[in-house]
Amino acid sequence: MLPDYLTKTTPVPAAKRAPWYVNTAPSYAGIFLWVVFYMEIAAGTLNRAGLGLSLLALLVAALLCYALFYRAPAMLGMQTGYPLYVVGSSTFGAKGGYLMPGLLMGLLQVGWLSVNAWVSTTFILSGFGSKAGPGSLPFMVISGLWAYGMAYVGVKGIQYVARFALYLNLIPLLMILIVFSRTAGSAANFTPAEGNPYVGFVLLIQIVVGFFATAGAAGADFAMNNRDARDVRWGGLTGIALAIVIAGGLPLISVAGARVLYNLDSFRYDAVISAMGGFLATAMFFLFAIASIPPACFSSFIMGNSFATMIPGVPRMGSSMAGATVAFLLAMTGAAGNLVGVFTIIGASFGPICGAILADYLLSGKKWAGPRQGISIPGYAAWAVGFVIGILPFLPISPEVKPYLQPAAVYSFIAGFLVYYILAKAGLEPKTVPMPSASAAD
Repeated sequence: MLPDYLTKTTPVPAAKRAPWYVNTAPSYAGIFLWVVFYMEIAAGTLNRAGLGLSLLALLVAALLCYALFYRAPAMLGMQTGYPLYVVGSSTFGAKGGYLMPGLLMGLLQVGWLSVNAWVSTTFILSGFGSKAGPGSLPFMVISGLWAYGMAYVGVKGIQYVARFALYLNLIPLLMILIVFSRTAGSAANFTPAEGNPYVGFVLLIQIVVGFFATAGAAGADFAMNNRDARDVRWGGLTGIALAIVIAGGLPLISVAGARVLYNLDSFRYDAVISAMGGFLATAMFFLFAIASIPPACFSSFIMGNSFATMIPGVPRMGSSMAGATVAFLLAMTGAAGNLVGVFTIIGASFGPICGAILADYLLSGKKWAGPRQGISIPGYAAWAVGFVIGILPFLPISPEVKPYLQPAAVYSFIAGFLVYYILAKAGLEPKTVPMPSASAAD
């Protein structure tokens, strides 16, 4: 017998599908317009690779995100009308799907909520001119209100946030363009000091791919509202590839210009805003915090959805508030402030999941095979091997070697793909079980 999370799920019917420019593209673009994506994108990259090579790395990362991490889950979502929790049961098994990608997606959203709370609190305090940092009373109060408030909205009022999220996305885009117009003129005069192009190049790919990994797997959830393969393609090329180039490229150019124009020491994007000074800089801090509301609410919604689906015995509000408590603690202590580290962990967690899903997709003739019995050995083995490879930069390895382990998220993806493919070909995939409901295509 199939578990409830499979039997009680119904596919999105064709009549309720919409064009790519209505759902997939703007939803994904909003993810990359979130300031967390480009806050530290220049740190450790621009000063090593230089501006031109950094922009090339950004383009390579954009294409990798589209082709490797998004395309297969999105096609499965479009073909079936089912979310990631359901289509993942083919790769990891009907029982194995509880943990992966089910609960794991929810746990990682707790991490995203903590990052959101940390960044938003930092921006709000900067807007007030406060230097209070993690652990201080002002930081604790604001981050606590933010984490619990966004979790509550994610449970009770996400439908209202979704209605004006598209308009809130215009705020960071406008801010990016303003900062770009003020600083871009000096970018051509930027010269990297460290001169290690390879390390800068691969680290930038790691930052982008690690940030995108969970969103790539969630391509099934986005694309189950698409009409056909054309929507999947154009929604990804514009909402992912193009958005990465714009939302990452303009801040990279701005940081390079600000380093010259303001003699800036930092490579952080918020330091560029501070260097501009005046009322505009103050207003930007508050506006970027406001624009972080939709990502916070959506993370809370996905977190609650995951916990409620996989642990139905616990009330949705209770599990969401428990997740918010963990997020608050991570933000309050400053642990959520290590953005590159967060991206590495997330990439290591979902890189092999995306790799295994792609292998399963190709082996099944580019279609969904259906849920498989029990726990899939190829799926879990692929994740285990890929995760170990993905977290190598965190292990006690020589500091001189660690930079050359990047992009760890890409390597973990490749490992997950190869392990699943080899074990599936060896006949270790469990048998499939028919779904009781009709597919969306019927």
